[in-house]
Amino acid sequence: MRSRAPGGQAATAGDRRHGVHAVFVTFAFSSSPRLPTVSTAYSRIERIARAIPDPVLLFIGFYVLALAAAALLGGTTFSTLGPNGPVEQGVKPMLATVHVRWIFDNALLANWLGFGNGVLGVILIVTLAIGVAEHAGLLGALIKKAGRQVPMRWMPLLLVFLGIMSSLATDAGYLVLIPLAGLLYAALGQNPLIGMAAAFAGVSAGFSANLIPATPPDVIVGLNAKTFAEAQGVPFANADGTPLNAATMNYFFMVASTFLLAIVGAFVTTRFVAPKLSLQPWTKPADLDLGEFTLSDAERRGLRAAAWATPLALAVIAGFAYGPLASFTGPDGREVHPFLNNVILLISFYFVAVGMAFGFASGKFRALSDVVEAMTKQANTTGYILVLTFFSYNFLGLLTYSGLGAYITYLGAQGLLGLGLADNPVLLLIGFILTTTLINLFVGGLTSKWLLLGPIFVPMLYQVNPQMTPDLVSAAYRVADSSTNIVTPMMAYAGIILAFMRRYRPDMTIGDMMLMMVPYSVCFLLCWTTLLLVFFVFGIPLGF
Repeated sequence: MRSRAPGGQAATAGDRRHGVHAVFVTFAFSSSPRLPTVSTAYSRIERIARAIPDPVLLFIGFYVLALAAAALLGGTTFSTLGPNGPVEQGVKPMLATVHVRWIFDNALLANWLGFGNGVLGVILIVTLAIGVAEHAGLLGALIKKAGRQVPMRWMPLLLVFLGIMSSLATDAGYLVLIPLAGLLYAALGQNPLIGMAAAFAGVSAGFSANLIPATPPDVIVGLNAKTFAEAQGVPFANADGTPLNAATMNYFFMVASTFLLAIVGAFVTTRFVAPKLSLQPWTKPADLDLGEFTLSDAERRGLRAAAWATPLALAVIAGFAYGPLASFTGPDGREVHPFLNNVILLISFYFVAVGMAFGFASGKFRALSDVVEAMTKQANTTGYILVLTFFSYNFLGLLTYSGLGAYITYLGAQGLLGLGLADNPVLLLIGFILTTTLINLFVGGLTSKWLLLGPIFVPMLYQVNPQMTPDLVSAAYRVADSSTNIVTPMMAYAGIILAFMRRYRPDMTIGDMMLMMVPYSVCFLLCWTTLLLVFFVFGIPLGF
């Protein structure tokens, strides 16, 4: 079946009335002679990106280079900025016997399992908890219910918003929301690629934003930022000197980002993407069952149970917040916040409770062993995390122990000072965002890049200008990393998303997909960077 969405000609006329919109659409989607040039550029980027080794291999290579550099620079001394003033530091000759022993003695426990006070364990616990809700089918049911009750004009906003919120379930949005978005648009007689583009923009480009604190990206970025800062004597505090909470230090900014990106994503879909795609034919797959989008009776029972479970779970969390985990003043006079320190575990409890309620009510779970099986299935997806973190955390441990990380920071800070950027934090911030954006085109993965860039830029930017606090640098990284995920072939799910889209357009290439997403990437990067600058210039807290 070949289908066209109604109203396509009217949309085109609208583009002519709005010349800027028409130009942007033409640039991104047209088959004019200029398009092969753009496609060729993307092909070259793709070829370069494919030549870059897997992050695991990169870290192995970096480890070897760090050992060699430490051997050559062993004995070098320098002075860096610490929390109480200048600190004299030096680079250790890592090939000396005592330091080689340190490498072997600390490779497993201290540098991997115990890195950052057990950050790996926290990441795994969050992943397992959300896996219960994911494998129970809760996310898919929520999408189905919302999709049937929302008018078509609000559908792009809904899909982008749900895509952003799907970061709660880490990568579930890629595998659940995007194909369901295509199915929804097909059921409504629209080109499925429109819905899939909107969902893809929300899931991937908005990956770091959310209305819920302590999401997996919060945990990964926040806890590692704390480790990076403390390892090199940078105060883990905001511009006012208030200590930061790793899981919530960007929360206010992420909430604002959620609404901004949802609106911008919906605007791009309506003005740039839909008008062109509405005119293009699409193919209905022979095996496509448009009735799939209808909620089953079991899913309805599950949603009712989840609705009842939500206030009960929140009541339990509130009981802990005002009971055993209530704030108190320690013997040293400092305020201690057990609830905030353990908010990740409590949010994990929420997802387990709601997921179990949905699963048992819908029949997906019939015994507690099924819940365990859901966690086990989720755990099977964390194997790469274990491999990556072993090499990356050992590399970072080597950077810290050898003094090489501090030395690189020192050299970078001196270079930026030489450029005269110390007195212009806005340019520093923009420069860091652009640097990360460029790197993201060739190296995929939020975690792997943050483990590469964070140990350098968190202390370096602080040394250049103390206004560049860990929470600000982390927020800037999240903006840059997320905005370009949808236009790089190195994004882990690029091939999977392309396969989903080829159900409706069999001749679609990875270049076609990336070009389709260019308007989202450009608009997200510009608007999101502007929002961060507003927070910074006006002194608005990024989180708590």
